[in-house]
Amino acid sequence: MPAIKDAAEEFLSHRRIAVTGVSRNPGSHGSNVVYQRLRERGYEVFAVNPNTDQVEGDRCYPNLHAIPDGVDVVVIGTRPEHAQGTVEECAELGIQRVWMHRAPGQGSVSPQAAAYGRGHGMTVIDGGCPCMFGPTADRGHQVMRWVFTLNGHVPRTV
Repeated sequence: MPAIKDAAEEFLSHRRIAVTGVSRNPGSHGSNVVYQRLRERGYEVFAVNPNTDQVEGDRCYPNLHAIPDGVDVVVIGTRPEHAQGTVEECAELGIQRVWMHRAPGQGSVSPQAAAYGRGHGMTVIDGGCPCMFGPTADRGHQVMRWVFTLNGHVPRTV
């Protein structure tokens, strides 16, 4: 099993990223924070939310199938009960890398969806946040990474 740092680095080396669960009403919603940060750092980011066609001033897609030319990787930022469907859609589309967002609480992590993804040859990062690693990290997220690694919300290996 790869170390989280290596898996995160490999994940973030891809430039076309879908983020599910991006909200129409951003506030401090985790998916919106991830979406904004990736966009600010020069990634080509696609918002996915079946309930709206625009978020953060950008076009929003109802599902992964609707994104023109597809994506390389997916950040799941929905409730855990929706993760299974997203991972199944990733398998259908041949997407091999998935990150289930988690900070405090359960976040988007579904053990069943993670097992399904791994069973289909995917690298599944089941916890933490892309904003905690590499070119997307800031000091606050780095501190959260340290704390959430201690309490198990950021896995040490994936």
